[in-house]
Amino acid sequence: MPLKPSAGDGSALEWIKSSHSSNDGPDCVEVATASDAVHVRDSKHARGPRLAFVPDAWSRFLAHTAGR
Repeated sequence: MPLKPSAGDGSALEWIKSSHSSNDGPDCVEVATASDAVHVRDSKHARGPRLAFVPDAWSRFLAHTAGR
């Protein structure tokens, strides 16, 4: 999934928005990496809930989805 930088919400994380996301569409995903986790959120609700994955789990997820 190609990614592009997001305007962000002022948080300490640098969020990257999927190029497959649109500003008005239903699929708006952003990812931010930290040393101990990969964070995922809905870009339409930047201050809403987030998921966090350990890097190994995120890598396995990406490998799994790349095969689809």
